[in-house]
Order: sequence, then C-alpha cells, then structure tokens
Amino acid sequence: MESTGPGLSLRSFASLRLGEKLTKADMDENAVAKEIVDAAFRIHTTLGPGLLESVYNAVLAHELGRRGLRTLQQQSIPVVYENIRIDTGFRADLVVEDKVIVEIKFVDLIAQVHKKQLLTYLRLADKRLGLLINFNVALIKDGITRIVNGLRE
Repeated sequence: MESTGPGLSLRSFASLRLGEKLTKADMDENAVAKEIVDAAFRIHTTLGPGLLESVYNAVLAHELGRRGLRTLQQQSIPVVYENIRIDTGFRADLVVEDKVIVEIKFVDLIAQVHKKQLLTYLRLADKRLGLLINFNVALIKDGITRIVNGLRE
C-alpha cells in the first residue's frame, strides 16, 4: 500500500479529504505513538513529576482509553525457548492498539538496560515500535525514547 506520510495510507488520506474521521484501525505504529506522546505530555503537564510509576501507568491507560485507543496494562509477554513457551516471561506496562509497547519509568536517568529491555519485549512480542517514557524529568520531551524493531520510518 502506498503511503502519504507518517501514519496515513492512501485510503485513510482519501477518507480525511472527505471529512471523515481517521479510525483507530487505520492508524499505523507512528500514528499510535503520536497519540501516546500527546497523552504523556498532557499527563506530565497536569500532574508533573513525583508520582509512582504505577500511577502514571494507570493514568496513561485511562487517557489513551478516553481517546478511543485499545490499551492493555501489564500484558504478559511469553518467552519461547527451544520450542517451549514459558508464560512467566515479562510484563509490558502498556500495549496500545496491539502495535506499540510502552514502558513507563520514574528514574533519574534512562539506562542502557532499559532500552535493551524494551527492544527484547518488542522482539518477543513481534512488535515494531516501543516508547520508553520517563516521567522523572522537567520536560516530558526529554523523557521519551523511541525504540524500533525493524519499523520502516
């Protein structure tokens, strides 16, 4: 399918031109990520830093749901080792529209291990895009790290 820009297919673009709303099913990973970043900005502006990760997790899930995005919290990501599925693998903080994994942190600095952890989640879940969001920053834009797993930009 041909693309008209980040997040829109030709069919989606034609719908927008006709005054129709873009449906959530038409959104690609980049469009979903844009909504997540906007929601994180709104939350950080409203609540600021200083709350527990679990609070930001719940509030972000609520805000994304309010926007009509299907969001699963603490989604189990199994590990497959030698053709054996091990369900006690990992838990992703949020999986949005079954396209983007979001890991929420409240740390002084994002460590390399946080980035590697999210990349591993993406690989295990066969997803292409993840967002690592650290709410312990003065400006939320400084706390968002985009991790890709084979996604075409």
